[in-house]
Amino acid sequence: MSVRKFLLGLTGIGLFVLAWHCATLGNSRTDVPGPWLAFTGLVELASQGVLWRYVIASVFRVTWGFLLAVIVGIPLGLAIGWSQWIRELLNPLVQSLRPISPIAWLPIAVLVFGGMRWWEPSDLSAIFLIFLASVFPIVTASTSAVEGIDSKYLRAAANFGVGGVSLLRLVILPAALPQILTGLRLAMGIAWVVLVAAEMLGVQSGLGFQINDSRNNLRYDFVVAAMLVISVIGMLLDAIMLRIENMTLTRSGSTSR
Repeated sequence: MSVRKFLLGLTGIGLFVLAWHCATLGNSRTDVPGPWLAFTGLVELASQGVLWRYVIASVFRVTWGFLLAVIVGIPLGLAIGWSQWIRELLNPLVQSLRPISPIAWLPIAVLVFGGMRWWEPSDLSAIFLIFLASVFPIVTASTSAVEGIDSKYLRAAANFGVGGVSLLRLVILPAALPQILTGLRLAMGIAWVVLVAAEMLGVQSGLGFQINDSRNNLRYDFVVAAMLVISVIGMLLDAIMLRIENMTLTRSGSTSR
């Protein structure tokens, strides 16, 4: 990152904080708090140990939900993009389920996972919602990536007798990889947003629960503090995904950003 880019970004954040401060002058903890009250609330949550437990809970849920979505979404998307009969069989189902908000599945998730005792039911419900939020963007990106492969690569592979698993490994995956990685990055962002919403409705821990609980107790400094933590973690997750994307594309010989 260049110094100019860093300074411009810092200036933008500084202007936002200044506008926030001016808009909340004189507010108390029971009103929309200013930057200083939000910071002191953040320090208080951290000193109580609550913040760290809730961060771990949220990251745990989003990690499992996202990994399950990757395991299911990429192979399914590749299959739909490559095979006409699989596309005709499954694509209508995928397209009919995709517009449904993951939060709308919350009552179903609670009903299905509420009776399970081998893991915390609230964790399973949140992980299921994260899976739903992530898997459809991954499937769509993987399908589009395969469908967008230039036919000349496939003809060249056929001329050399490459087919089956070798065709998938040597031609399809390398050609589709950039778009799949972009889809993974977008899916992670969606997963993090949906996680917080799910925690506000269906669990008793996590950053979303912290926001809801603090609102009920009129501690809006805690609400904004949790929002700041959500923002920072979201930026870190996006940076990690971008780093993985660039490293993978560099090793595969594609152009990285």
